[in-house]
Amino acid sequence: MKLILRADVENLGNLGDVVNVKPGYGRNFLLPQGLAMVASAANLKVFEQERKKLQARMDAQRAEAQSVQGRLEALEVIIPMHVGENEKLYGSVTSAIIGDALAALGVEVDRRRILLDAPIRTLGEHPVRIRLHAGVMAVVPVKVISDHQPEEEEAAPEAPASEAAEEAQAEAAQ
Repeated sequence: MKLILRADVENLGNLGDVVNVKPGYGRNFLLPQGLAMVASAANLKVFEQERKKLQARMDAQRAEAQSVQGRLEALEVIIPMHVGENEKLYGSVTSAIIGDALAALGVEVDRRRILLDAPIRTLGEHPVRIRLHAGVMAVVPVKVISDHQPEEEEAAPEAPASEAAEEAQAEAAQ
């Protein structure tokens, strides 16, 4: 099936390219999404008239994606997770959790655009790719930390309280 692309499509082509795709892909995805139109003599003429408007819209979307890319790469996303023994996570960090953390920082990103090879299952810093537009990819550092304080820090405030209690008992004994 020959189609004229009305937008940049990743792994397929750019605006205005005439591509040959399988009929199911064209009929079920590209045509309903408005990403392509059937390549015919009449449609080629119509497309040439629309080309400037489509190109201007694509350029505006790309510019917006690049500005969002700059904001995202300047962020450091910190996600507190519950950990057990040996610092193993209960569960994993998914694209939905990362999307919620980004929303809390003021940047709305569709979770389907967050690309994880596999869910994050360890503490530490992990680079996460976010596809903002065809050809615009942001890499955001996501730092996974424990949601509770270490035992040493929890025990430290108790120590002065127990020393004060011992001093009070010593004074009462005298």
